[in-house]
Amino acid sequence: MSGYTKAHAKSGTEVPLPIIETWPNLYRGYEIQIIWPEFTSVCPKTGLPDFGTITVRYLPDKLCLELKSLKYYQLAYRDIGIFYENAVNRILDDIVRTVRPIWAEIKGEFNLRGGMRSIVTARYPRRSLRRPPAR
Repeated sequence: MSGYTKAHAKSGTEVPLPIIETWPNLYRGYEIQIIWPEFTSVCPKTGLPDFGTITVRYLPDKLCLELKSLKYYQLAYRDIGIFYENAVNRILDDIVRTVRPIWAEIKGEFNLRGGMRSIVTARYPRRSLRRPPAR
């Protein structure tokens, strides 16, 4: 594991973040997509910044996300040490808890690091996925 600990893994997952506000949805059966092209957080081990694009897609039920509060929520990540896999899943959990959508998908497309680019996608409702058989 080269020095990565459970503390590193858990870092940032419980840090208080700004409240995401909502407003009443008046229509049904349409999808909302919000793109944050300048998402930034910090690696909890190295302290180096991570950059990427976060795309939020959801089918609203009774509430919609209010964009100004969502912007403040997003900006708070820039000082948080959190793995980007955890950031994507936390964003999903926070949005689902706030807006209670019919379904939601959060996709994080993170910039190159060490010649590799990561894309992390989390969906609600969450399904238990079977692990592939051991080789």
